[in-house]
Amino acid sequence: MSDITVPLLGIAGAMIVGAMSPGPSFVMVARTAVSSSRGDGLAAALGMGAGGVVFAIAALVGLQAAFLAVPALYLAVKLLGGAYLVYLGIRIWRGAREPLAAVQDERPAGGPGNAHRAFLVGMGTQISNPKTAVVYASIFAAFLPREVTLALALAVPAVIFCIETGWYAIVALALSSAAPRSAYLRYKAWIDRAAGGVMALLGLKLLSGVRGS
Repeated sequence: MSDITVPLLGIAGAMIVGAMSPGPSFVMVARTAVSSSRGDGLAAALGMGAGGVVFAIAALVGLQAAFLAVPALYLAVKLLGGAYLVYLGIRIWRGAREPLAAVQDERPAGGPGNAHRAFLVGMGTQISNPKTAVVYASIFAAFLPREVTLALALAVPAVIFCIETGWYAIVALALSSAAPRSAYLRYKAWIDRAAGGVMALLGLKLLSGVRGS
C-alpha cells in the first residue's frame, strides 16, 4: 500500500497548490458561478476535473516525452490553446453589455443546456493550456516510480479529478451566493470586460511564446 500512498501524496500536494493558482480556469469558473447559477458553476468545476483527468492520463503515457521528441507538437498545442483563450476572451468582452438573459442564450439559469455548455467550456478551458500539461508531466516524473502499477495508474487520475473538481466547486459555491451575484449584476460590464481581457491576454501570452520559439 505504501508503494501507492507515497507517490499519491506527493502528486496530490503539488496538484493542490497548482489548482489554487489563479489562471484562466479560475476566471472561467468564477464568472460562470456569478453570472449564471450555482449549478452551472458546479458543472464548470466538473469540466475542470474532466480536463485534469485528460492531462493525468496523457502524462502517464508520456506526454512530456512526446513534446521533447517532437517540438512542433508542443508549438501546435500552444497555438491552439492560445487561440482558444483569445476567442473565449473576445466572446466574454463582446457580451459585457448584453443583458444577463442574453448571455445565457435565453435559457433558464441552471437549465440542462446551460450546465452542459458550462461543463464543455470548463473542460475546454482546462485543456487549452499546454503549460498545464507540462506541469502535470513534470510532477508525475518527480513523484511516480519507474514502474507504475495498475492500481497506481487508476488511482492517480481519480485523485486528480477530486482535487480539480473539489477546488473549483469551492470557488463556484463561494461566488454563486447572493452577495457576489448582486455585485456582478451591478458591475456586469466592467467585470466581464476584466474577465475577457484576462482571458485574451493569457491567450496572447501563449501565442507570443509560439512566435518566440
